[in-house]
Amino acid sequence: MLSTGKRIFVALAALVAASTAAGGSDLRPAAAMITGSVTSQPIGHYEFCQRHVSECAVRSKVAAAPKLTEHGWQVLRDVNMSVNAEIIAMTDMEVYGKEEFWTYPVDAGDCEEFVLEKRKRLLEKGFSVADLLITVVRKPDGEGHAVLTVRTSQGDYILDNLSPDVKPWTETSYTYLKRQASFHTGRWVTIENGNVQVVGALR
Repeated sequence: MLSTGKRIFVALAALVAASTAAGGSDLRPAAAMITGSVTSQPIGHYEFCQRHVSECAVRSKVAAAPKLTEHGWQVLRDVNMSVNAEIIAMTDMEVYGKEEFWTYPVDAGDCEEFVLEKRKRLLEKGFSVADLLITVVRKPDGEGHAVLTVRTSQGDYILDNLSPDVKPWTETSYTYLKRQASFHTGRWVTIENGNVQVVGALR
């Protein structure tokens, strides 16, 4: 007999498969974020980089974002939903005994752990490191949050542990503050149009 946890995971996996099969393509054009100057690195990411030096020293040529194909779109949706289903949302204090600790999760973590795991899986699927950018936002209640931005020629899309859907960034309720620089994995840049939200406008 399956344990409660395993039954929940199997049910969630079935939900992912059903959604994928029935959902078809809902890829919509999106706007692109306008980034500004280099800014401060979040302390959690700084400490992560001290432990994973090579991961935070990747330099990329500034290039146009690539086209997102239908297959690529499906990969984004699958990775977002599968990681959201597999990882239990818990605070860093609950899991690691620290207020802020960014790392790759085993089976639990907060928003940064979800982002790091999704980024790792998408890199393994062939996405470029320059187009998978950890992003810091503010929720409507003022609480800080982290999501993964995916750069494409159709615009910027968001993978979020609080949503099963991959959305154009302008269709979220967040204020966007800063994100990793596409030219250097250890640098961060401001988001100049981070207050732009046009929820539902592109549907």
